[in-house]
Amino acid sequence: MKPAILIRFLPMVALAIFIVFSNAIFVVDETQQAIVTRLGEYKRTLQKPGLNLKIPVLEQVQVFEKRILTSGALPAEYLTLDKKRLVADHVTRWKIVDPLLFYKTVRDLAGAKARLDDIVLSEMRREVASHDFSKIIASERENIMETIAKNARKQAAEFGIDIVDVRIKRADLPREVQESVFARMVAERQRIAKRYRSEGEEEAFKLRGETDKNRTILMAKAYEESQKLRGDGDAVATKVYAEAYGQDPVFYNFHRGLEAYEKGINEKSILMLSPDSDVLKYLKEMYRQKG
Repeated sequence: MKPAILIRFLPMVALAIFIVFSNAIFVVDETQQAIVTRLGEYKRTLQKPGLNLKIPVLEQVQVFEKRILTSGALPAEYLTLDKKRLVADHVTRWKIVDPLLFYKTVRDLAGAKARLDDIVLSEMRREVASHDFSKIIASERENIMETIAKNARKQAAEFGIDIVDVRIKRADLPREVQESVFARMVAERQRIAKRYRSEGEEEAFKLRGETDKNRTILMAKAYEESQKLRGDGDAVATKVYAEAYGQDPVFYNFHRGLEAYEKGINEKSILMLSPDSDVLKYLKEMYRQKG
């Protein structure tokens, strides 16, 4: 009877053993670290990956991330040294280096992020208040972040946390200030554009004046040259005419008279001349020769 009862309860016993054994074994992943407590009392820290044993029911395991974690904050408003408002949001990269201290002070990730936000915001306000707005935006941003990370790292060490770095995602003016700044920027750009246009127009007037002056000089020189050439041509023509007249004055006058007829009389010409006009001189002679 007893063996039959033993066989009957054997599956239940095996199941109980399996449950106890499975609760006694736990795995620490390579991305994790853990602490073991027994009835609330700390026993050991596990930072290497692998299988580990614990006493079921009596011992509990608290697992924490070993990788670098990131926590960000909502944009907040800060006052700079030159009394300008700055809206910035930061990102903090950190990791758990002392799991036991972390568990004792902040318990979990939510508590850690709340503490870190307070620490970093405080350091941000302190550093931003000691620098001018232009330097924060332009040249001193990197140094400010390093100083904030350094000071915050000392405070975060009290919670078993090491801050890797702090970075500002975006730094800008408040929205209502942005509009006035943009308006001033537009006005400034318009003033500069107007100045450039006026300088351009002034330069254009100078160039036009210089061009007109050069044109007038060139035209005057060309006119002078043309008059000189015309005078030279007239002198040569006069000389030729004089030489031709000297050789045969009668023929010269006759030729000149024919040229005058050719240029002054055509098919539509109507002339009213007196009989003794010089214009009819050669016509009369031609008529008498034919008669």
